[in-house]
Amino acid sequence: MSPSGKPGAGSGERESGILCHVTCMPSRFGIGDMGAGVRQFIDFLWDAKQSLWQILPLGPTGYGDSPYQSFSAFAGNPLLIDLEQLVQEGLLDAGDVIPSFSFRSDEVLYGEVIEFKDRVLRRSYQTFLQTDPTSLESAWEVFQKENDYWLEDFCLFMALKRHFDGDVWTDWDRDIALRERRALTYWRERLDNEVNYQEYLQFLFDKQWQQVKEYAHERDIEIIGDVPIFVGHDSADVWSHQGLFRLDEDGSPTVVAGVPPDYFSPTGQLWGNPHYRWDVMQENDYAWWTARLERAFSRVDRIRLDHFRGFAGYWEIPADAETAVQGRWVKGPGVDFFQTLKEKLDELPIIAEDLGIITKDVEELRKAFDFPGMKVLQFAFGSDATNTALPHNYVPHMVVYTGTHDNDTSVGWYDSLDEKAQHRVRVYTGTDGSNMSWTLIRLAMTSVANMAIFPLQDVLGLGSEARLNTPGKARGNWTWRYEAETLDKEVAKTLRELSAVSGRWIESKRRDREPLFPEITYEEP
Repeated sequence: MSPSGKPGAGSGERESGILCHVTCMPSRFGIGDMGAGVRQFIDFLWDAKQSLWQILPLGPTGYGDSPYQSFSAFAGNPLLIDLEQLVQEGLLDAGDVIPSFSFRSDEVLYGEVIEFKDRVLRRSYQTFLQTDPTSLESAWEVFQKENDYWLEDFCLFMALKRHFDGDVWTDWDRDIALRERRALTYWRERLDNEVNYQEYLQFLFDKQWQQVKEYAHERDIEIIGDVPIFVGHDSADVWSHQGLFRLDEDGSPTVVAGVPPDYFSPTGQLWGNPHYRWDVMQENDYAWWTARLERAFSRVDRIRLDHFRGFAGYWEIPADAETAVQGRWVKGPGVDFFQTLKEKLDELPIIAEDLGIITKDVEELRKAFDFPGMKVLQFAFGSDATNTALPHNYVPHMVVYTGTHDNDTSVGWYDSLDEKAQHRVRVYTGTDGSNMSWTLIRLAMTSVANMAIFPLQDVLGLGSEARLNTPGKARGNWTWRYEAETLDKEVAKTLRELSAVSGRWIESKRRDREPLFPEITYEEP
């Protein structure tokens, strides 16, 4: 069972849902947040009779605005804080949240958003200090106690980054970069106000996210989170736990993560994340990983464990390499890692992201813990009938995607194929290729896979202009947003009917009560 008390990732129940990150949702502040837009999206899921909502990592974004290069594996992204709620709580005046310019509604311009939100959130913090609302103060104290194992290090890290003009922590003064005791005491006192401000942001994020999670659960919707296997080098995690990572005496990585040449890149992918010292982690029963997953499960019901194959064997690249081609395979922590986690956490509602080069040891590791694997329909038509991504080769215990956050939209993908590949798609699907996003959605929904998930871009039938991420592209990713009016009732009706005929919405088992909001609208207030 999942932490919400519902079937977990290994359940035999047929389910379906939509992949859409919070940043992609409507709001009037230039980026999706935890306000009205996310609730309207959840209402849309409920109206469309979907039971799963998949998101990307929720951490504060760093390099390239990527949620997979976060400053923390534990913290939340302050850019997602709903400013309207702070107005309602008296922490801001209505005039405080009126920007001096108009944000784009279809794209996140991170520079503008960061400047605006930081300024407004700092104003709310000053109001908080001056008014000291008793109910919030009490909740803050509880939050501090429950999160002290990561909170102080993270907030000091962020305060130091601000003081050192955003520099990577290895470029800070050496004594604080290497966490000498005197330096930690000195800087904690010197940056006390900024540290407390960062803590305030985390408190707000946590409070608002729990409200979002509760809103989803009231509508029988479970949230699938995303946990990257690696963390960014320029993160509070590496800075505060340097002994757990493969670093030199100055704190720089000696080897970094990536993957060999693959579907996305002929030279592989050079991610640059430092590798773990798995031997050290094993000695303390993977305590850091246990805490990380406990934190993740406090926010979501299930987890997509990114780059699952890295736990069986990972690609190790010299830190000075120019491409990922120069790497080598190294054995991962394997069964011992997951067995220890299972003993500590009891349940592991995990989806194994087992895409890419999958060897026998990866399959054996996944099956040993009964984790469902993934198939992506966009990968199904590049070879012959034995392609494991083709639906006739599926088993029930798996998750099928039309595409993921790393893929083009299904319309964009089909349009980019050569005529021979397009012909294979048309023959297999029995269509003329004119509505490829919904063709793949139907293929996923009617397959034997217990779980079917599709990006919102495919539900909306959008082309390559709506692509969220292109692997290997350093800039210009993670910016796509949809506008509220695109989530109309006809789209929900089509998805609802498809869910019913494919057995992913069973009237007698679920959603047999009166609608919470009989007249659902998808317009911003």
